[in-house]
Amino acid sequence: MTGGIAVRAARPEDRDWIDPFLASVNAARVARRGEVMTPVHHSMLIAEMAGEPIGLATYVVGDGECELLTLHAVTPWTGAGSALVAATVDVARAAGCRALWLVTTNDNVDALRFYQRRGFRIVAVRPGAVDEARQTLKPEIPAIGEHGIPLRDEIVLQQDL
Repeated sequence: MTGGIAVRAARPEDRDWIDPFLASVNAARVARRGEVMTPVHHSMLIAEMAGEPIGLATYVVGDGECELLTLHAVTPWTGAGSALVAATVDVARAAGCRALWLVTTNDNVDALRFYQRRGFRIVAVRPGAVDEARQTLKPEIPAIGEHGIPLRDEIVLQQDL
């Protein structure tokens, strides 16, 4: 527990909160690396404060690596994201992973700042990957993203464990 925030594995009864929460942040389906993923089909961690959910992370462990598939806080800047990243690092290390990685988009400057401040490094940029995903996988991806930035590219960040 950090700053009153506890993180635990999601349980089946949490789906009544998880499904609408992921839908509200447009993350019920996630397009990245040329495929669409459904986060609820993967492992999930919930951050709670006073017994109430304040954030959710979904992740995939495999091939000696862990992907942080989604990370969202109910209210940004409350510590939920930091607690969830730390807990995901712990899970990845316990699983023997050598790296934790994630994909974000070129418009997500808040995420780029957040992850780099937590030890992640940019390891790849996939120009046009979001444009392609919009055309072939997930047409609901907007053309303009956060801060009025055209949403075009994927950025891969990684933390060696």
